[in-house]
Amino acid sequence: MWWLSTVSIASAASEFEQTHPQLLPGDRVLLGTVEEVRSEQARIDTGELQPRFIPMVVRKAKGLLELTKGDRIEITVNDQNLLVDVHLTGESSHHYVVQGQLAEPLVTGHDKAVLRTVGGAEESHFIRPVARSKVASIPVGADAVFLIDELDKIVDVTYGSMDAVHRAAELWQKKTPLKGNFNRVTEVILTPLDNAKIAIRDEDGKARRYAVRPLVEQKLAPLDKDGAVILFVDDDNKVIDVAVPPTKQK
Repeated sequence: MWWLSTVSIASAASEFEQTHPQLLPGDRVLLGTVEEVRSEQARIDTGELQPRFIPMVVRKAKGLLELTKGDRIEITVNDQNLLVDVHLTGESSHHYVVQGQLAEPLVTGHDKAVLRTVGGAEESHFIRPVARSKVASIPVGADAVFLIDELDKIVDVTYGSMDAVHRAAELWQKKTPLKGNFNRVTEVILTPLDNAKIAIRDEDGKARRYAVRPLVEQKLAPLDKDGAVILFVDDDNKVIDVAVPPTKQK
């Protein structure tokens, strides 16, 4: 399991973060030269036995310049030797670290997460595909360290300590619920999204008001009063996902 190999260096986390504040323990940076760009991939010579291939979409998604033959680059890989990020040598990057826990199970697709920081605040982040399996492997409530990239997306994660590994083993005895296990309610909107809250009228005609998780706000923002909506509500009574039923044909 990758957790044990990761935590073997987690005890040096505080010292590591002082010298490499934009990386997690276990991450490393490889220097390389672009040998060829073809079919939306760049072939990179890093001095290893085999070249590495970098998808061009990694940089396009951030609005960075495309790689060209001869470019000197820095490739960041995680403890599983998987790509975390790529930058031209000397190009600035703005990663940062968040210490905390998953505040709730990931929704279907594992593309977004709600984190609860050590200070008790909650913040939502999308997850890059390379990090989804690792984030999904962390049980809710286990202490972890998340690496966030320039687009505010999670690109890597590791446990915060050996105690966190033991705690995770205990927590994994509880199954992480699927999206279908969240409380599902069909509503009619009374008051559109306002200040991260929405007011609805349920099937019994009762008015209710829910707080909305940040990553769901963009889905609710376009919806108008009296529109039908299906809300998925988590254990904290907050909207974690939303679906809009198809319009009935007259």
